[in-house]
Amino acid sequence: MKLLNTSIKYNFIIGALIGTWCFLFAFFSKPFAHGTMDIEKWIYVSAGYSIIAFICYLIISYYQKYLYEKLARWNTYLEISVYVLFYSLFIVITYAYYKSSIIGGFYSLSKYFLEIIINVILILSPLLFFVRRHVLKLIPVKQDDIIITGDNKLDLLKIKQSELVCVSNSQNYVEIYYLDNTELKSKLIRSSLKRIQSSFEFLIQVHRSHLINPEHFKSWKDSSIISLTQMELPVSKSYKKRLLSL
Repeated sequence: MKLLNTSIKYNFIIGALIGTWCFLFAFFSKPFAHGTMDIEKWIYVSAGYSIIAFICYLIISYYQKYLYEKLARWNTYLEISVYVLFYSLFIVITYAYYKSSIIGGFYSLSKYFLEIIINVILILSPLLFFVRRHVLKLIPVKQDDIIITGDNKLDLLKIKQSELVCVSNSQNYVEIYYLDNTELKSKLIRSSLKRIQSSFEFLIQVHRSHLINPEHFKSWKDSSIISLTQMELPVSKSYKKRLLSL
């Protein structure tokens, strides 16, 4: 897993779903029965388990958000750590609740784990896995729009990064070549090649007068000319090595 939805709002919803599941599980399956516990009693018991599950998931939501932002990555081991933390918190807090005067449970921790928690893990984990994977689809698609500006107020071009083909020097201007519905167009902007390159690091310099978007590199026409999307450009020897690595 390379992506993680760290949105507290979406994870709040997941926590609410897990809490609801825990309420239904406790109320209808009645995993333990001490004496004669009437329906009203089971509502209190089930509500307690539901709230605990919700709080535990809310805690791990902040935990995973912190990790993801600090490490800037997510993998299987980190995902497993979320499950371990969730169930560890859930076991400790629910067992304390189970032993409280509200329930008055008499299971030892080991028996509580074997009789109740294992069933919870086996039934809840697939649901938890499914909703966590599904919520990834709710991550907003990152827009790749870029805005190229120049010295003049009217020097502005807003395009998608994938539409930019190349940038060429033209005296005190730069000429931006880009695709507009598959048609190659260009726009002159008063700026320098150096400024454009420092603003958009994905561009590769192939000549003292030309920068290219590597997405549009097609092939070598010969040892000193390359083919891009709908155009060709010369390549200087000093910049050739970088281009050969594409």
